[in-house]
Amino acid sequence: MSEIKVPAMGESITEGTVSRWMVKEGDTVNQGDVLLELETDKVNIEISAEESGVLEKIIRQEGETVEIGETIGTLSAGAGGGSGASASQPAATEQKQASVPAPEAPTPPPAPVAAAADSSDSSKTASPSARKLARERGIELDQVQSKDPIGRVYQDDVKSHTTQAAAPSAPPAKAPAASPSAPASGGSTYTKPVERQRMSRRRATIAKRLVEAQQTAAMLTTFNEVDMTAIMDVRKRRKDKFKEKHEINLGFMSFFTKAVVGALKKFPTINAEIDGEDVVLKKYYDIGIAVSAKEGLVVPVVRDADRLGFAEIEKSIADLASKARSNTLALSDLQGGTFTITNGGTFGSLLSTPILNTPQVGILGMHKIQLRPVAIDAERMENRPMMYIALSYDHRIIDGSEAVRFLVTVKELLEDPESLLIEG
Repeated sequence: MSEIKVPAMGESITEGTVSRWMVKEGDTVNQGDVLLELETDKVNIEISAEESGVLEKIIRQEGETVEIGETIGTLSAGAGGGSGASASQPAATEQKQASVPAPEAPTPPPAPVAAAADSSDSSKTASPSARKLARERGIELDQVQSKDPIGRVYQDDVKSHTTQAAAPSAPPAKAPAASPSAPASGGSTYTKPVERQRMSRRRATIAKRLVEAQQTAAMLTTFNEVDMTAIMDVRKRRKDKFKEKHEINLGFMSFFTKAVVGALKKFPTINAEIDGEDVVLKKYYDIGIAVSAKEGLVVPVVRDADRLGFAEIEKSIADLASKARSNTLALSDLQGGTFTITNGGTFGSLLSTPILNTPQVGILGMHKIQLRPVAIDAERMENRPMMYIALSYDHRIIDGSEAVRFLVTVKELLEDPESLLIEG
C-alpha cells in the first residue's frame, strides 16, 4: 500500500484545497493517471498516481483544506500494476481479501453514505473532520447550519455552532420587527431568493492580498493620456507582414511592454521592492501581464522582456493568456515579476486606479482607446484615438516627481514608436 500525499508546490504555498477527485474508492488506476485536482492560492495542480493499483481509501474529501506532505488517500497494488509481490500473486491476494469479512480499521465511505449510517445526523452531508469534531462535542449535525451552497457541513461550521450555543441567550423580544422576508401585517410571507457561494481559495487570496497592498503600501496614482495615432498607424502598415513573418498578430501589449522597459531603465527605483529597511533594485525586467481568468485575476510573467523582440513578446503573452484561461499555468509562470501591466480597456474601462501587485512598487494601467477632440495647435482641432494611462506607485520609495516623469516617458515612447521602440 502507498500513501497519496500533497506534494511540495513552491516555497510560497503551504496548503491547498481538494477541488475534486477524478476517481472513486475501488477504482483501478494506472501510473500517471490523474487522481485529483488541488486548488492553491495561485494555480490548480493535478496529482497523479505514482504507481498502478486500486484507490483504496479517500482520506480528505472535496472542499477540505490540506497541507503540504499530508496524506489524503491510499493506493494499494492491484490489477493495474504495482509492486512485484502483488503482481506475481494476484490470485492469492484476491483469495486473502475475500476470506476476510472486514478490515481491521473499516474504510470510511464517502460522506453521503456516512451520513446515512449515523442516526444522529442522517440528513446532513459532512466532511470527516466535521463529523469527528461533532462527535467529540456531542453535537448532532442536523442542528449545525452550513455555509456551503450545497449544504455540506465543514469543521468551521461545527465550531461556529459551538460558539453560538455557548453564548448567553438573549431576553425574548417584545415584538419582532418587520423584515424584508416577512410582511408587517397580513398577506403571505415571501422569502427573497439569495444564493450563497463559498469563495474559491484563489479568489479569497486575491481579496486578502489586495487589502494588504492598500494597508501596507503608501499607494498613490498619477495619470496621463497617450495619443495612439502613431501606434495605430504602425500596426495598420505592418500588421500583415508582421503576421506573415512571425505567425502572430502585432498587438498593443508589445508596444506598452517595450515602453515600460525603456522607462524603467531611466527610473530604476520603480523596478524595485522594499525588504525591511532596504531597497532592492532589480537589474532585470520580468514584466507581469494581468490576465482575467475564470477564478479571478492572475499575473503571469514575461521573463527578460528587455531582451525580447516584438514578436517574442506577443507570442509569450498569447501563450501565458491561453494557459491562464485553460487553468494550466505553472507556478514558475507566476513567480517573480518586477513590474506589472494591466489592461482594463479590454472590458471598456475608460479610467481606473490599479492596485499594486506587492511586493512590486509600480503598476501601469491601460484603458480604452477612445476618439476625443485634441488641440493640434492654436487653430486646429482633430479627433484622435486617445488612451488614459495610470501609474500606481509606492510613495515610500518613489517620489511623486519621479512617478510623473516615468509616466511621461512611457507616453513619449508610445507616441514615437518607430524611432524609439521598433528595432531594425
